[in-house]
Amino acid sequence: MDIEEPDAPTAFTLLGGEPGVRALVDRFYDLMDLEPAYAGLRSLHPTTTEGSRDKLFWFLCGWLGGPNHFIDRFGHPMLRARHLPFAIGIRERDQWMACMVQAMEELAIEPAMAERLGKALAGTADWMRNKGG
Repeated sequence: MDIEEPDAPTAFTLLGGEPGVRALVDRFYDLMDLEPAYAGLRSLHPTTTEGSRDKLFWFLCGWLGGPNHFIDRFGHPMLRARHLPFAIGIRERDQWMACMVQAMEELAIEPAMAERLGKALAGTADWMRNKGG
């Protein structure tokens, strides 16, 4: 995420570092398991979500300005290429975003930070679309 001020804390720091990012990722996947509104999104994932949780956590740490755990393990994220095997359309994108927004709200992430993060994630989520509808 771009920070306008070079000495400003990163989004990673503002979210509470690794514990904050892990809490966000865990709440996101917990909601995906619990809420019927995210059933379509959940169906794109393996039976257990441990691997998915770790990969999103590792990715978000680096993307938010923290350690590059994902890159250290797998190289460049190549997000779109890695998501091509999954049919992702508007419905899946919107479910992903709604689930993430709900996770941020439930964790009481500071509203301005949640809005900024939501806007950045929305662009990335839209880029993952690879099917119509």
